[in-house]
Amino acid sequence: MKEFWNERYQAEAFAYGIAPNDFFKEKLVEIPAGGSVLFAAEGEGRNAVYAATQGYKGSAFDMSVSGKEKALMLAEKQGVSIDYQVADLESVHYDTESFDALVLIYSHFPAEIRAAGLEKLCSYVKPGGKLIFECFAKEQFGRTSGGPKNSEMLFSIAEVKQLFPELEFNILEQCEITLNEGLYHRGEGSVVRFVASKLSK
Repeated sequence: MKEFWNERYQAEAFAYGIAPNDFFKEKLVEIPAGGSVLFAAEGEGRNAVYAATQGYKGSAFDMSVSGKEKALMLAEKQGVSIDYQVADLESVHYDTESFDALVLIYSHFPAEIRAAGLEKLCSYVKPGGKLIFECFAKEQFGRTSGGPKNSEMLFSIAEVKQLFPELEFNILEQCEITLNEGLYHRGEGSVVRFVASKLSK
């Protein structure tokens, strides 16, 4: 998979564009101004860079070296800085309860590591912190508008509830949207998305 993403992000064009995801952009105000935000599987950095332009402290990780290079180039062009680690879900590490928010935008992981990996990512969020999530739904499988070719990497609302037991959902929905994100997210898509708060223990 690392080779796949490195090859995709090596192209001059940004694979998913440079504009932030619409749902994330709309819901960013849910995160306290100036807060620290972790972006998982962030690719070429469009969401982390946008958050930085709005005064947030953006940290991101992705397995792709090419993704990091594009992200830092975009950040420099926008006159901001972000912290970016090259790491996969299993090797990435941050301090426990060190972020005000976690953002998962099309962060699709293999089924065998997904539950443990998402639990780990949630552990990096402070109690009361926010999560913003938009990923492809099971119904996206087979469509040409984007997303994994493995249905086990897609989401249902029931799976989201099971995977994120420590959250209180403010919004949790599955819906059809029109994608217009760069070269690879184009057309009608089915997504699951939520805004949630991490419950205090």
